[in-house]
Amino acid sequence: MKLGLEIYNEKAMCGSCHALKAAGSDGDIGPNLDILKPQISQVILAVTNGIGVMPAFEGMLSTEEINAVSHYVYKATE
Repeated sequence: MKLGLEIYNEKAMCGSCHALKAAGSDGDIGPNLDILKPQISQVILAVTNGIGVMPAFEGMLSTEEINAVSHYVYKATE
């Protein structure tokens, strides 16, 4: 969970676009993750390939990092 939070807040800067209470983020460009409550497979797909205005992070994040941040978001919203 620690690696996922670090990637969310620092490396990928997800909070600049997404709200997620557990991470202390309140971005309003992308969906509010606390409301959306995405499944882990949805997060992996979105982070890897991008969706809408969200960029793809494949190549910017390793597979381990994508899995860590996806696991973090999933667990933080369940």
